[in-house]
Amino acid sequence: MNSHQRIADLLKTLPIGRTVEVKGWVKTRRDAKDLSFLEINDGSCLANLQVLASPGLANFATDVKKITTGCSLRVKGELARSPAKGQEVELQAREIEVYGWAPAESYPLQKKHHSFEFLRSIAHLRPRTNSLGSVARIRSALSFAVHRFFQEQGFYYVHTPIITTSDCEGAGEMFTVTALDLDNPPRTATGRVDFAKDFFGRPASLTVSGQLEAEVYALALGRVYTFGPTFRAENSNTSRHLAEFWMIEPEMAFCDLQGDIDVAEALLKYLIAYALEHCQEDIELFNRFIDKELIAKLSGVLEQEFARISYTEAVERLQRAGRAFEFPVSWGIDLQSEHERYLTEEIFKRPLVVTDYPRAIKPFYMRVNDEKTVAAMDILFPGLGEMVGGSQREERYDMLLTRMTETGVNPDDYQWYLDLRRFGTAPHAGFGLGFERLIQFVTGMANIREVIPFPRTPGAAAL
Repeated sequence: MNSHQRIADLLKTLPIGRTVEVKGWVKTRRDAKDLSFLEINDGSCLANLQVLASPGLANFATDVKKITTGCSLRVKGELARSPAKGQEVELQAREIEVYGWAPAESYPLQKKHHSFEFLRSIAHLRPRTNSLGSVARIRSALSFAVHRFFQEQGFYYVHTPIITTSDCEGAGEMFTVTALDLDNPPRTATGRVDFAKDFFGRPASLTVSGQLEAEVYALALGRVYTFGPTFRAENSNTSRHLAEFWMIEPEMAFCDLQGDIDVAEALLKYLIAYALEHCQEDIELFNRFIDKELIAKLSGVLEQEFARISYTEAVERLQRAGRAFEFPVSWGIDLQSEHERYLTEEIFKRPLVVTDYPRAIKPFYMRVNDEKTVAAMDILFPGLGEMVGGSQREERYDMLLTRMTETGVNPDDYQWYLDLRRFGTAPHAGFGLGFERLIQFVTGMANIREVIPFPRTPGAAAL
C-alpha cells in the first residue's frame, strides 16, 4: 500500500497534529509575504487541501517558488487547524517534492471559467476540472450502485457479446465489424461484399443492445442483467445522443409488464437515493452552478410514485393541450421529445410511465396485446424525456413468427431466439436504462457528452 493518504480520508478523519503525506495536483498558488499557499487536489474528493510552504523548506527558492497550477507534488508535513475561514485544516509542509511541472504559458487549465465545449477539445485534461471530476466520481458511484441493487435483488450479472450478428432494434443503424481488406474486399457474383469470407463468415456488427442474449440466460437463471457498452451508428449530433453509450438491461423470467415497471421504478429510485447519500459534495457543486433546483428535483423523484398512463391516454392529453407542437400529434406516431417533456413537466410534474404503444412502431420482440398495441413501456423524466424503454417479451412462438414477418425480420437469422419459445417458453420481461441519461439527470448536465469520459459522436473519436 502507498504511504500517502487520500485527501478525502484526511478531511473525514482530521488527524490534527499528526505527520501526514499527500500527493496531488496544484489547483492554485498564491504568495503572502514569505509564505506560499498551495491548493492541491488528488481527485479523491471535490475539496482541495491547503498547503502552507515557508522559506524553511530546503527547496523553497529552487522549486517551491516556481510551482504553478497543474504541477504534481508530494507533500509531507503536519496537519494543523487552519485560522482561515472556509477550511478546517491546512498542511504545514516540511517536505515538498515536485513530480511533474506544468508550464504556466502552455497549461490550458488556468484558474478561470472554461466552457464545456472547450473542455471537450482537451478530453485528456478535463477530468482535472471540478465539474468533470465530480461527474467521474458520481459515475463511478452509480456504476457500483447498479451492481449492488441487482445483486441484492437476486439477479445474476451476464456478459453479453459486444460483437453480434443480430439487430435487436431492427433499425439497421449498426457499426460493421470486419477483417476484410477494405481496399479490395472479396465480391459475390452479384458484386456485393462477400462476408462469407470475413472473419466470422457472415456480417457482424457492434451491438445496439444485450437484450436478446440476456433473454437466453433469463430463461435459464430466472433473473439476469447486463451492464455494458452499446453502439449506434445514428447520425444524430444532439445533446441527447452518443454513438457509444452504456446500457443497464435486466431480463426477468416469469415477469409481466407491471412487474417490469415496478423493478425499473425501484432501480431508478435506488440509484438516485444512492447518489444523494454518497455523492453529496459533488451533487452540491452541480446544485450551485448547473441547476439550483437539482437537489429538490432529485428528492422529489423519491417522494412520490411515478405516474402511469397508456399511450392512448397520452395522445389524448396532448391533443387537448391547446398548443401547436412542432410534430403534430395523432394516434400511431412515436412520441417526440417535446411531447414527452410536456407530459412530464406541465401535466404530471414527475416521472411518467407510458404503456401499451402501437404495435406498428415497436420491434418484433414485444408481446402483442391485440391488433393495435403491444405490452411496451417507456419511463419519461422531466427535463430529459425517455429514461427507460422496456416491454414484456413475446413468448408465444406463432405470434413471434408473425411479428417477425410483419416487421421484415428474417426468421432464419433468429432460429436460436425462436428456439427459446419452442423449448420451455415462459412469460418474461425486461428493459433498458441509458446510463448516461441517468447521470445527466443526477448532475443536471445539459449535454450528454459531459457525462461520459470520452464521448463518441459523429465526426468525433479522437480520444
